[in-house]
Amino acid sequence: MPKRVDHAQRRAHIIDALVQVAAAEGLHAVTLRAVATEAGMSLNLVQYYFETKAKLLHAALKRLEQKSHARWSDRLDDLPHPVTAPAFIEAFLAEALPTDETSRAFHLVWTSYAVLAMTDPELAAQPFVAGPDRLERQLTDLLEQAQRDNALDPLRDAATEAAHLLSLAHGLGTSVLVGQRSADAAMEILRAHLGRLFAPLAVAKAVSGQG
Repeated sequence: MPKRVDHAQRRAHIIDALVQVAAAEGLHAVTLRAVATEAGMSLNLVQYYFETKAKLLHAALKRLEQKSHARWSDRLDDLPHPVTAPAFIEAFLAEALPTDETSRAFHLVWTSYAVLAMTDPELAAQPFVAGPDRLERQLTDLLEQAQRDNALDPLRDAATEAAHLLSLAHGLGTSVLVGQRSADAAMEILRAHLGRLFAPLAVAKAVSGQG
């Protein structure tokens, strides 16, 4: 009998090869031929699954996002239960920092894609912001749940706070990637921001001059 091909596994193997090339040489150096060489496949086979570099890059972002969510779930499993709202969101944001090889590759590919999409119409045509939009909605939902649980000031706008947190995490991630600060230092900055965000209401009012 002819051997059955696992197409999902083969696609994942090609995407992983792209990430390895990008992590070693930068996303600008990625070509379908380079990915084929890294994957140990023919160029024609890579093109069978991904017709263009743009489609391969977009698929890579989606796979990296899925793996990041799985790692976030693992972080949550390691926390004491019940998990507090600040700890829950801290685990969410910590996954956005390039603290190891896997998360560094995710941040590198995502940031490089954003830069390349500014000048490459084919890359820009892909729904690049769909991933960040999903993360922002998910973080907004977490903050709204924290408000319902009386863990967060109900007067705060959850969507705005989610945008603040993600922007801070992405900026800190880039600063770690380029060597401006360590991952530990970046995490301390995130924790300080969360401490202010989830400060007891009486303290928050005093700081703002409302009470």
